[in-house]
Parts: sequence; C-alpha cells; structure tokens
Amino acid sequence: MPPKFWRTFLDACFPPRCVSCGQPARHGAWCCACYAALPRIEKGCTRCATPLPPSAGAWCGACLYRAPPFDATIAACRYTFPLDRLLQDFKYGRRLALAAPLAQLLADACRPAFASFQEPPTHIVAMPLSATRQRERGFNQAQELALPVASALELPLLTNMLTRIKEAPKQATLPWRERHKNVRGAFACRSNLSGHRILLIDDVMTTGATAAAAAKTLRQAGAENVFIGVVARASATQETGVP
Repeated sequence: MPPKFWRTFLDACFPPRCVSCGQPARHGAWCCACYAALPRIEKGCTRCATPLPPSAGAWCGACLYRAPPFDATIAACRYTFPLDRLLQDFKYGRRLALAAPLAQLLADACRPAFASFQEPPTHIVAMPLSATRQRERGFNQAQELALPVASALELPLLTNMLTRIKEAPKQATLPWRERHKNVRGAFACRSNLSGHRILLIDDVMTTGATAAAAAKTLRQAGAENVFIGVVARASATQETGVP
C-alpha cells in the first residue's frame, strides 16, 4: 500500500489532535481556532524581525544604529502564548514531536519572504550547540527544526559545517547587554561558502547576539548572504530562557 493510504488510514483511526489545545486538528497540527489565533508578526523589522508599529519604517532603531551582520530575519510568530509554551516543551521537555509543526510554521513564513528577496537562500544551516550542551540535552533543537524546514523548502541542509568551539555560560543566564560579549568568537566554519546564501535556523531570537556571532563566522567563510530563520521572535527584555 502507498504511504498516503496508511496516513489516511491512521488519521481515520487516530484523529490528529491540535498541539496547542488538544481538540481535533483541522489545519495540519492545529485546530482552526488555534491556527487563526497564532501570534503572527504583522510587521517586523526586515533586518531582525522585531515587531514594529504599522507606521514604522522597514528597520527598527537598533538596526539603523548598528546593522547586524545578517541580511534579514524571518520569524514565524512572536514569542508569546502558545508558542512560548510549545517551544519550552520542545526544547526542555524533550517533546521532539513538536519539531514538525513548529518547523512547518517557519517554512510557511519563509516562502513569501523568499519571494521578496532578490536572491533567496541556496542552503540551510542549523545553529550549533557546544559539545557539552549537546551531550546534556541529547539533541540540538535547531537541527531538529532545520531537517523538516529543508525538506519543505527543498533546500540542501549543510550538516557539521558550522560548529560551536567556545564553552560559555548559557545566554539565558546573562543580562541581555552582556550576551554579545559571551558569544564573541564562539563559532567556527569548516567549509568554504563562496557563492552560498545561507538560511541559518534557530528556535527563538531574543537579542540576536548568537545569530550575529554565527552570521559573522559564515560571512568570514565566504557566504554571500546570511538570513536568519526562527520560529519565534522575542523582545530583548523578555524573560525567555533562550538566547
């Protein structure tokens, strides 16, 4: 029997439930009400995805003052209910089954964004963890998201290319003003990325310090452009437990 038959059969026997409220799912992994209520970013800074008022320009004040070393950020939603709870469950509660629906939100946000880019990404890279953090957690949440995103967008995923070489305190334990210093020199790239345009995947962006440090390394390795893709965007002053 073809795989589609078995998916249809299993869905009929065990109807999928919304990952947010537990009611029958009608829109992928979501019920219609929860999908419609997801905290989308109506207008965000094109560089870092910080939510902006409708009357604001394309960039936020921080990016106008000092542009980050990445070209644009794509964020599916704001880091608020229910995405905050789901991402915490995924990352710290080891609910790896949440990777697929969360990645689908990001992939859906990437498609219209790519259409607006003069030259869209050619490859995907997952934000790496340090070896110690990877052993402690048992998985890299960015890698778990990057796999289905790469499949959905039909882009090659470059694995074991960007590495984290610096052991440092967790970003979440530091005041946000100290986070850029904490990740300075934290990454290394094993490949020549000349001619590549990279979409760097992570779960959440808060201050953008980790993304900036990784993007700088990718640029130094020859990447023509670096774009950041995250499931959720938090404010720099928001207590998230994420970088």
